[in-house]
Amino acid sequence: MRDIDRDSITAAVMAACGPETTPRVRALLEGAVTHLHEYIREVQPTHAEWRTVIGFLTRAGAITTEERNEFVLASDVLGVSSLIDMVNSAPGATESSVLGPFHLRGAPDLPVGGDLIGDNSGSPVLVTGTVRDLEGRAIPGAVLEIWQTAANGLYSNQDPEQAAYNLRATQQTGADGRYAFTTIKPEPYSVPDDGPVGDLLQATGRKAWRPSHLHVIVEAPGFRSVVTE
Repeated sequence: MRDIDRDSITAAVMAACGPETTPRVRALLEGAVTHLHEYIREVQPTHAEWRTVIGFLTRAGAITTEERNEFVLASDVLGVSSLIDMVNSAPGATESSVLGPFHLRGAPDLPVGGDLIGDNSGSPVLVTGTVRDLEGRAIPGAVLEIWQTAANGLYSNQDPEQAAYNLRATQQTGADGRYAFTTIKPEPYSVPDDGPVGDLLQATGRKAWRPSHLHVIVEAPGFRSVVTE
């Protein structure tokens, strides 16, 4: 590239953007390109090292399916998902959490007080609470999406032995904003380690176990949705 060097290439990339580039797209792209180029100039990876990075992304794409997203897992493991949650959380509201790679839309409806245990083994627990706004007022008709692991530590879309929506439900709060259901205590588990993210964990000596938890998405008209655990 004539008249472009290691210092001017960043501006050259941004100058290639056409007039149809929206201000927000330009801001997002400029931030990403600037930081990525600064990283390259600082760390100076070899060609072989950068091929490893490209190989990681290629393998992540190859292993990603409707049921498993390796890019989401990478975002979680690298702390990016949590940081995005932090910068987008509303002050005073329930702190958001990562969506994770095992969420499925379309879980069956479960009435308030319903049973999610079914024929699952495990320690039974009662989960109950109230969805409220920032002033503490109950929100009727809020919709909760709930999902968790079974007794073997696997989600339904990981385990062919489980029904498609096992231990998953959609519940709408009553007039008092309350939700309630019985389920089993979720089991702790390790994130999938049979893909490129697993190789990264092994290379860095990390044991990525997650403690027992329930996933919940809460949505209501007029309110910002929240993903939490």
